[in-house]
Amino acid sequence: NKAEINGIIDFLSKGPLDPNVEVVVGVPAIYLDYARSKLPRSIGVAAQNCYKVAKGAFTGENSSAMILDVGADWVILGHSERRNVFGENDELVGEKVRHALESGLSVIACIGETLDEREGGRTEEVVFRQTAAISKAIGQGSWEKVVLA
Repeated sequence: NKAEINGIIDFLSKGPLDPNVEVVVGVPAIYLDYARSKLPRSIGVAAQNCYKVAKGAFTGENSSAMILDVGADWVILGHSERRNVFGENDELVGEKVRHALESGLSVIACIGETLDEREGGRTEEVVFRQTAAISKAIGQGSWEKVVLA
């Protein structure tokens, strides 16, 4: 809610922030414009998701263009909830990353195993597979605008 976002904004605005560290705040889509209007330009604003194409009949989805239009410059993709609750697979996450980068957004690409995968000793396998899907999707594209989380 706005009160919680205001608390984060207040904390970050008071600083001091290390000038060598890039700070990005990820907020729900409904608050993107609000957060961007309140935060200093030195702090990035990230949407928590976007779709893999520029436009179309995708009710409820946010496009990269919409995110950029409200002044946000980052998007978080592949978060565990998106993968495990909404069933997003590695290929879809890769397609979303490619489109977001092509649109001009920077990307926080989330990778990681579930508890069952960790306990089953599959962490490296899962992380490799998820990272490989992102790498395949962006091809020779630049990793300069991608952060792995």
